[in-house]
Amino acid sequence: MSHKTNAARILDKGRIPYELKEYVVDESDLSAVTVAQKVGLSIEQVYKTLVARGDKTGIIVACIQGNHELHLKGLATLSGNKKVEIVSLKEVQPLTGYIRGGVSPIGMKRNYPVFIDLAVTKQKKISVSAGLRGLQLFLSPNDLISITKAQLGMISAPL
Repeated sequence: MSHKTNAARILDKGRIPYELKEYVVDESDLSAVTVAQKVGLSIEQVYKTLVARGDKTGIIVACIQGNHELHLKGLATLSGNKKVEIVSLKEVQPLTGYIRGGVSPIGMKRNYPVFIDLAVTKQKKISVSAGLRGLQLFLSPNDLISITKAQLGMISAPL
């Protein structure tokens, strides 16, 4: 079995069932579509984690389906902001402790507010990064919502 990440340790501590799935990383293609193919899930089950900054709340985290794009206005409304923007790539690691392609909504340096697209409720099992490139967590949407204390809303649109 592969190494335990901070996200996996948090799930263990919360007694939340999950599965870790390793895959070979292609540094030139970190897309969710590629991850879905490599771990054997539909793209609707693979969720990407995006870090944003609200004008009122500061840093927030969004999880959306891999084949969707973030709807900034929807995220702003849901999070109590007037305006939200994605943070720059160079800010991701200092803010979260994770690198691009390995950002997990679980176990960041700080507990930022998490917002997950409502479509997650249509899935029995989803996948999010385990906190390292090449390692995904499979878990139930309800468990992800619970462990991250996430709010649900319509925050994405198909690409």
